[in-house]
Amino acid sequence: MPDLLTVSGLKVYYPVKGGVLLRSVAVCKAVDGVSFTLRQGETLGIIGESGCGKTTLGKAIAGLAPITAGSVHFGDQSDQPARRSGRDLAKMRQMIFQDPAESLNQRHPVSAIVAEPFEIHGIGTAAGRRQRAEELLRKVGLPAGSGDRYPFEFSGGQRQRIGIARAIALEPRLIICDEPVSALDVSVQSQVLNLMMDLQRDMGLSYLFISHNLAVVKHVSNRIGIMYLGKIVEMAPSEEIYRNPLHAYTRTLLSAIPVPDPAVRQTRIPVTGDVPSPINPPPGCAFGARTRHPRYSESIGMDLTLTEVSPGHFVQKCPCCTDL
Repeated sequence: MPDLLTVSGLKVYYPVKGGVLLRSVAVCKAVDGVSFTLRQGETLGIIGESGCGKTTLGKAIAGLAPITAGSVHFGDQSDQPARRSGRDLAKMRQMIFQDPAESLNQRHPVSAIVAEPFEIHGIGTAAGRRQRAEELLRKVGLPAGSGDRYPFEFSGGQRQRIGIARAIALEPRLIICDEPVSALDVSVQSQVLNLMMDLQRDMGLSYLFISHNLAVVKHVSNRIGIMYLGKIVEMAPSEEIYRNPLHAYTRTLLSAIPVPDPAVRQTRIPVTGDVPSPINPPPGCAFGARTRHPRYSESIGMDLTLTEVSPGHFVQKCPCCTDL
């Protein structure tokens, strides 16, 4: 399949202000040189702990966060999101947010929420938009008459279905999913994930699936990228990264996945030290600095960009985190 999205050297830095005059005294490197491609119809999972920059990465790709450097290339259009109209971008990508209660306007009926993209883009008549909204609500599994109700009248899983209906309204090619099921009960999570996979099959959607839940990401993703302190440290096909993790941080995350069998004793890899600050990141490998690895000094000044070590498997070749 052709590449739908190409991200090259993406950086998102935020100024840190201080002093009486609130001048910029430092920068927070939320995303620091991320590059990858996403193919049409593919799901790319982005995994990382809180504060690693994965949500900021998704917002930058969606055009909701300013890009400091690098580029986001959609299909055959190579301009950055900030330089293109929001109308064009909305037809290429949409976003599903983590908390459906916060991402839906509680004062509007559901039909108005789902039909809003049509109204913004001047598509159809008022009656036609209402009819199309009802069709979308049925498509995501909500009962007839849902359009006349308000978001607070629905459960968490149903509210997320409303968010999904709004996201697919303009038939985008890419949907950025920011922790779309983390706020839901486990039983409801599987229902929403199955819905998303059915829509992907029927509509040819591509997903950028951001999460901290490795089990969920494995279930839905074709490829997985592991993110740490603003950088992707490893990326590979889903089965490959679970079978043959090469980076120390990836192995640490995988060891934390709970095993649903009390008879199985799981060996966890403990992590020492604190996460380095994105305002003052270490000059070498960030994970090696955190664990105070004896070979950390060798990583200072090294080129830690991703290297393809086997077909489709990319990793930072760091002396303190890999054995390559």
